[in-house]
Amino acid sequence: MPELAGASPVLVTGATGFVGTAVVRELLRRHDGGALIRVLCRREPPAWMREAGIAVVHGDLAEAATLDGACDGVSTVLHLASRIGGDLEACTAVNVDGTRALLEQARRAGVSRVVQLSTTGVYGDGVHRGASESLLAPSPVSVTSRTRLAAERMTRAAGGIVLRPHLVYGEGDKWVVPTVLRWLRAVPGWADGGVARSSMVAVSDLASVIAALACMRWGPRRGAVFHVNHPRPVSMRELVTALCGHLDLPLPDLDLTADAHRMLTRSALPSLTDHQFSMLAQDHFYDSTRIWSFTGVEPGPGLATRLPDAIPWYRDVLSGKATAAV
Repeated sequence: MPELAGASPVLVTGATGFVGTAVVRELLRRHDGGALIRVLCRREPPAWMREAGIAVVHGDLAEAATLDGACDGVSTVLHLASRIGGDLEACTAVNVDGTRALLEQARRAGVSRVVQLSTTGVYGDGVHRGASESLLAPSPVSVTSRTRLAAERMTRAAGGIVLRPHLVYGEGDKWVVPTVLRWLRAVPGWADGGVARSSMVAVSDLASVIAALACMRWGPRRGAVFHVNHPRPVSMRELVTALCGHLDLPLPDLDLTADAHRMLTRSALPSLTDHQFSMLAQDHFYDSTRIWSFTGVEPGPGLATRLPDAIPWYRDVLSGKATAAV
């Protein structure tokens, strides 16, 4: 396997989060021990990280002074941390000011290789069908996505690479499948037959892409944006049918128009925003061919094969043992 670029440590922010944990595990899988991995954490990381020999730097993106020296001696920064949800002040503190402070630390340390994990949420509302990165103009509607887009622009201006996955699933997922399960419990019906298609990517496959970027030369791709999703979109009917089958849940017994479904959802699940509903009930799939070609990473077998690996986690979510309330 290739060594980390420049045989210098890679710094991972958000290393204890959903995607970050998968990335750290993938980096460990690719390399013998954690000597070339450094994680930035607000709190003490899980014991297995220290046991693997990973270096831990304590810092908080919302407190710029705590980041001093975090990037010294590293080859690449994998910026996977972000604030999801909350008000403008909270999201700005982490996603905008924190990214700015981190990029400044990278600049001072002479590090120009920064990978930022963002989201297709920056595109905002609308039906999206197979567009490549160059064909969609960002128009974010949420505070989270607006501040993440601002962070993107700073990263790209500094020569970094931005990744935009759509729906990421797998062990540790607190957002995608848990939201679908809440929706299904509140309104056990299909929206327009469940025909809406979405881009999805298993967290393990996303982690493979991010780890590959830490190891490879980028060439002229600095400042690029990449979608990162499995090439085949998944219909909501396919996803729900798979979840119900694996989790022993009844299939929806109603078939509603999207408008009728939205009315029922507003009453039964008022926390689900119009934007979130549209992401589940309308087409949102994206051309992601460029990232697989650029990195040489295989996109994986897709939902039917990857989902079963995460079913124990989602069972814990349903039972309340995991920290994603349903």
